[in-house]
Amino acid sequence: MKRKRDSTDAATTSACVNDGNSSSEAGYEVFLSFRGPNTRLNFTDYLYHSLVQAGIHVFRDDEEIQKGKKIEGELLHAIESSKIYLPIFSMNYASSKWCLRELTHMLECSSKVNDKAILPIFYDVNPDDVKLKTKLYRQALKKHKEKVGCDEVQQWKKALTAVARIAGWEMKDKCQGETIKTIVYEVLTKSMSRKRTLPDHLVGIHDHVEAIIDKLNEDSHDVCYLVIYGMGGIGKTTLAKAIFNQISNRFEVCSFLLDIRESAKHQRIVDLQKTLLLEILQSQFLETLTSVDLGIEMIKKTFRDKKVLLILDDVDNRDQLSKLAGKKDWFGLGSRIIITTRDINFLPIKEKDKESSFQAHSQKFQYYKMKEMDFVNALWLFSKHAFEMDLPPHDLDDMSRKITTKTGGLPLALEVIGSSLQGKSKTFWKATLQKLKSVPNREVFNKLKISYDMLELEQQEIFLDIACFFIGKDILHPGYMWKASNYFPKTELRVLIHKSLIKITTDLKFWMHDQLRDLGREIVRCEDINFPENRSRLWEPEFALEVVQRKKVSYCHLTIFFRKSSTMHFPKVVELVSCWYIFFYLTFTLAKKKRKRFV
Repeated sequence: MKRKRDSTDAATTSACVNDGNSSSEAGYEVFLSFRGPNTRLNFTDYLYHSLVQAGIHVFRDDEEIQKGKKIEGELLHAIESSKIYLPIFSMNYASSKWCLRELTHMLECSSKVNDKAILPIFYDVNPDDVKLKTKLYRQALKKHKEKVGCDEVQQWKKALTAVARIAGWEMKDKCQGETIKTIVYEVLTKSMSRKRTLPDHLVGIHDHVEAIIDKLNEDSHDVCYLVIYGMGGIGKTTLAKAIFNQISNRFEVCSFLLDIRESAKHQRIVDLQKTLLLEILQSQFLETLTSVDLGIEMIKKTFRDKKVLLILDDVDNRDQLSKLAGKKDWFGLGSRIIITTRDINFLPIKEKDKESSFQAHSQKFQYYKMKEMDFVNALWLFSKHAFEMDLPPHDLDDMSRKITTKTGGLPLALEVIGSSLQGKSKTFWKATLQKLKSVPNREVFNKLKISYDMLELEQQEIFLDIACFFIGKDILHPGYMWKASNYFPKTELRVLIHKSLIKITTDLKFWMHDQLRDLGREIVRCEDINFPENRSRLWEPEFALEVVQRKKVSYCHLTIFFRKSSTMHFPKVVELVSCWYIFFYLTFTLAKKKRKRFV
């Protein structure tokens, strides 16, 4: 709708990105405030179109709008919904009552919510002019005082001086094109920094978010480090994103650094430091950052007085942490550093002597362990991906429940397998379920194998032993075998526990997630898919007996494990392993030889 304007009080008119058809329902990323006659047809127009071309949703004055005494309607919504304010101070900016009202309201909004930012542009004036240190803006305010009264003018003075103290861009005698590129880059960085994209289907995450927020104790002025840990694919990064989106507006500076492990592997820690520093510094100030040590010093100086929310995603090494958020005194009071990792071995952990009583804690770090989903939420998440429904249809209910049980409540497996089954026939569902009973989903396998590949050789051997033979078994007897193999089981088991690959129950038995068990067995199966006798381990009695009969395996090349089970009725296996005496004899005398293990 078009309206006539008071020609003596022109400020910004309204248009949004879609050719001026704005909607009061829409939110904006940027609000442009400017004095029309000064910059409308040159600098502001160029800046506006550069922002729009970069995909930024911008509100600017572009119509003949009559300005009233109060900010209301669409203009009020535009200011309050925008994340970034760009006031363009020109010679006659202060002569517009409406520009001053906009500025005052922008300052009020940004002071209430931390995720809003004012980025001033000094077009053909100096910051001192806006700070009222010269006559330019003082004279304009003096004229307004005669018409609107002292109280409102006093508010305008405070707004002008407050905004002028914010670091911005001075355009006098500067190339406009290059500066506009810098502004667009800065706006892009800031508009994206406080929102992380979450999956379409979030199930069962609310309780985790609430528990983390309680642990963060936001009322405390201490700097807090919190570690979210758990096995791969369990949803640590998704949880961190949800927390970031919920609390980021309570901090002065926020940064979410993704996939640090991979960046460190490719020597890109300096790039991560630059990304973190971009939250405060403009890009031109980071050109001198050429080394990790310099980056550390810049982080210390930049953030020591700022309340910071920093997410460090997928950290697996103390060195990575020390280069990005090494000490509490790098950050201002009330800062929170959240770390996600599948391996807490590199962190300071106090624990009780018995592995079964393991509970991570320390004075500097708080810990939160991500657990697998319960069956109800797991079926819900699976149904969302497989059917885009909360529950499976009746004809696929039974298979859905079986597949959900097979995933062990691992969100990654539920999402990957559910999505792969969407729209498929019952025949395909049945084939998938049958395959999952013997072979894990390849995408899930590859994700989980990252943790296995990070292990040392002895740790890999112990992990495979547990996956193939010892789930639900007492920890005592395997410990003797590993010691006889010159392993250090107490140390290696602690590493596996801290990497969330195994657990030791209160009655001192091994436990492993079903998906990790399938990972270990698939690694062994892939040693030789066609010929089981060439694999390092056989855990199915039928295969074990068949191989023994076919190859007539010598005692001196075997360590044979006997598992008492009502399902084992193989006389020749029982003859080979008649009692644990043979187990101990073979373990201690032959463990250094090449071993094949049978259950």
